[in-house]
Amino acid sequence: MAAPWSIGMFQTGGIMGTWQLPENTATEFLQLGHWLDMARKLDAAGVDFLFFADDYGYPLVGGRLPAQALRGALQLPRADPMTIIPALAAVTERLGLVVTLSTMYERPPMVARKLASLDHFTGGRIGWNIVTGAGQNASARLFGDPLTPHDERYAIAAEHVECTLMLWEGCWDEGALLVDRENGVYADPDRVREIEYNGRHIRAAGLQTTPPGPQRTPTLFQAGASAPGRELAAKYAEGVFIAAEVPAMREQIADIRRRAEQNGRDPRSVKCLIAGTFRVGASQAEAEALQRRVESARSLEDAAALYAFFTGLDLSAMDPDKPLDPAAGLTETGRTNVERFLGPDAPTVRQILEEFQRNSVMGAPFVGDASRVVDLAEEVVAETDADGFLVQPDAFGGYDTFLEHVLPEMRRRGLSAPPPAGSTLRERLLGHPHLAPEHPGAAYRAGAVALA
Repeated sequence: MAAPWSIGMFQTGGIMGTWQLPENTATEFLQLGHWLDMARKLDAAGVDFLFFADDYGYPLVGGRLPAQALRGALQLPRADPMTIIPALAAVTERLGLVVTLSTMYERPPMVARKLASLDHFTGGRIGWNIVTGAGQNASARLFGDPLTPHDERYAIAAEHVECTLMLWEGCWDEGALLVDRENGVYADPDRVREIEYNGRHIRAAGLQTTPPGPQRTPTLFQAGASAPGRELAAKYAEGVFIAAEVPAMREQIADIRRRAEQNGRDPRSVKCLIAGTFRVGASQAEAEALQRRVESARSLEDAAALYAFFTGLDLSAMDPDKPLDPAAGLTETGRTNVERFLGPDAPTVRQILEEFQRNSVMGAPFVGDASRVVDLAEEVVAETDADGFLVQPDAFGGYDTFLEHVLPEMRRRGLSAPPPAGSTLRERLLGHPHLAPEHPGAAYRAGAVALA
């Protein structure tokens, strides 16, 4: 029998989706109780982890924030998810907590210290979603930086991850922390060392001052679907988030597993989790009615602002009855959501807007009663070779319908299992607490390695 699916829950730290519906609670995102209540429910249900996507970007059209982005609460406003992680850890026992930190705006010693601290505070339940960042045109402007070309951002990310892994794995040997009061030795100097990293983009020399937590290196996630993003995932990631239609997801997962093997890793050591949007009702008709409510809450103007956020392209200024110009693929803001709409069967601009109106960057939702949506989920897993789902919030901003109806059906079929108490996030996903021996980061454990 195949391994049980991994089940994570997707959030951004802000308003998501259909906040206009009167039942929706996403507008409470600045109230700590909103997140505490959500985390307690997920923990009690035995969900593997809560995943926070994050970035500093927002939609820009013609170099300006479109008014529709504010009217529709599109990718803004939001809170900083890092600030609520300790509070969520304090009210949960098993729930993994995955946070996003950008390799463009957080330097390796910052990432290493923050996440090593959270690895301790969560008892080994922390994960790092490695991103270069979304909405790059806006975030670069916000930080006063030029827009770094797309592929160069991934070259920087690769060096960032190498350096951060050296800090986690290379500074403190196992057993270096003695806390020997009788002999006055807190840590053994012979088992603690500085690292040195000399890359083209990143340089660092020094010590990770926070001793290793239960996982030593937090569980590593990645979400880029472009070719450089897949290469980064194949080399370093232990969990990958994929959002697209089934044929594209199948190709992406196969490519990531092939690249992982080329990097000397077990292809199955990369858990590929696909976006799962579940519209559940007591009947098919009820579920379809709910989906229509969701679709009617987002306008084509909303769709254009969302597309601009992910790509930097203004579809509202293009001929709606023609496909995207292939030259649009040269955008340096983000390529995944341009490339998916190019090719011989490319949709028109109007059809792209209608797709974003329905689903944004996610694939088509699973619509029906609990049995039907799990049937559909099984079909997608079989077609794509995925390892589970990163579940999107329901129409009301949370996960109550999934927890009450869908997850029990998955459990009944043996497709999902609650994580054991006391396990680290990596143990529940991969069966071991530390990086696998063939992972590139494991090579730094014996001590400092200088990279030219």
